[in-house]
Amino acid sequence: MGDNMVDDNLSPLKWRPEMTAPVISAPPFQLHSSPSLARSPLLDSVVPKTPKSPWMTPLASPMKRAFSTMQGYLEEVGHLTKLNPQEEWLPITESRKGNAYYAAFHMLSSGIGFQALVLPLAFTALGGWTWGIICLSLAFLWQLYTLWLLIQLHESVAGKRYSRYLQLAMAAFGEKVGKLLVLFPTMYLSGGTCVALIMIGGETMKILFYQIVCGTTSSCNINPLSTVEWYLVFTCSAVVLAQLPNLNSIAGVSLIGAITAVTYCTLIWTVSVIKGRPAEVAYGPPPEAKSDVARLSSVLNALGMIAFAFRGHNLVLEIQGTMPSSLKHPSCEPMWKGVKFSYLIIAMCLFPMAIGGYWAYGSLVPSNGGMLSALYNYHGHDTPKMVLGIACGLVLVNSLTSFQIYAMPVFDNLEFRYTSNVNRPCPWWLRLGFRVFFGCLAFFIAVAFPFLPNLAGLIGGIVLPVTAAYPCFMWVMIKKPPKYSFMWYLNWGLGCLGMILSVLLVFGAVWAIVALGIEVHFFKPQ
Repeated sequence: MGDNMVDDNLSPLKWRPEMTAPVISAPPFQLHSSPSLARSPLLDSVVPKTPKSPWMTPLASPMKRAFSTMQGYLEEVGHLTKLNPQEEWLPITESRKGNAYYAAFHMLSSGIGFQALVLPLAFTALGGWTWGIICLSLAFLWQLYTLWLLIQLHESVAGKRYSRYLQLAMAAFGEKVGKLLVLFPTMYLSGGTCVALIMIGGETMKILFYQIVCGTTSSCNINPLSTVEWYLVFTCSAVVLAQLPNLNSIAGVSLIGAITAVTYCTLIWTVSVIKGRPAEVAYGPPPEAKSDVARLSSVLNALGMIAFAFRGHNLVLEIQGTMPSSLKHPSCEPMWKGVKFSYLIIAMCLFPMAIGGYWAYGSLVPSNGGMLSALYNYHGHDTPKMVLGIACGLVLVNSLTSFQIYAMPVFDNLEFRYTSNVNRPCPWWLRLGFRVFFGCLAFFIAVAFPFLPNLAGLIGGIVLPVTAAYPCFMWVMIKKPPKYSFMWYLNWGLGCLGMILSVLLVFGAVWAIVALGIEVHFFKPQ
């Protein structure tokens, strides 16, 4: 009986309010593990938990924090990208502080050029508004798609950034085949464009000074500068401006180039439309296209003009290489934003230029100078000199600024050769020498081969795959989409179509050279 009373009193299930809690001298962890004492709110309230000591930290916490810190650092550096020290010595990748605004400036400066001035000629050869607008729209969408492919391929392989078109081609096609396919076209698109800019800039300087500034003043014509001397003046100005160290540092220059390009395109087509059509305007096909082969060649040349109006694919990877990249914020995001904005502006310039220019002049647009020459020829007498001077000045400034971004891959390649051999950065005096050397070389080619613009169709057909075909093939080779999927068919189809178009353009250019001939004169720029 007594034993039962003791058990009944000690049982926690029959607790009496008048009883006080027994004193239990045991560590807290033994209370919880004891088989005779069940967990209950009463015991939890009576026996307080042992407070956590700041010195009782789990052993893994410091390691966890260290790994978290290291992971965040690696993400900021470039999500485990293998950094090559040589990248920090070269002009394109020396600074990785670019953003979407810089990308838009560079793309606008490089994307709108003198090729846009001859777009109305393409409408004439294609038979008018319908096919001209259709071909221009398809070309715009095609090259915008290949731009998107290149942007996505920039960081397509984990731990690797392809900051140059040649690097991506070598990764996709192999080192030897990649160099064979891409080295000449990309170098021509850079160096050849600089040569053409020297010709355009020098001739624009000459027109601006003699026809607009001087006018009929006889004192200007006492000892006039020759065309070669104007080329030299432009080249010296471009080389001085080319001393900015890297691609990011010329963002302000590209902004000026973008503003001038948009302004002179808008000014030229607006004035042409406002002034009205000349009395002798015609909209038929060119008179020299009489035979079937001649008409086919004319159509192919028109397609080439449209294709060449959209440029800058050889620079998009270089521009993206100036941007920081991390796992959470890859460089493709700001780059695509900049490209979308810039190409919206480019479309707003090129489509009115082509449509308005064709309406204003029809087949009267000359092949040399395009819309600018047509404006002088047909409206120079009734257009204020200030407007003509502003148009020429804008073209001149745009040529100077475009020279900088197109010359940057050449500067980068020259310094790459040096740093690869000596394994140290290029000193400032050698960098200066490289840029002066390239300026002199481009000036020499412009003077020695003044007929190069007549070969633009031939060389343009050779370099067209850089824009239209190679990005599609590289996507298939690197991304490896499922066979017979939509992306597989789309990229193979566009790539093959681009190669066929390239062959046809070369054929048309060769036929035009053979049938019509070109005036070859060395060291005698007109």
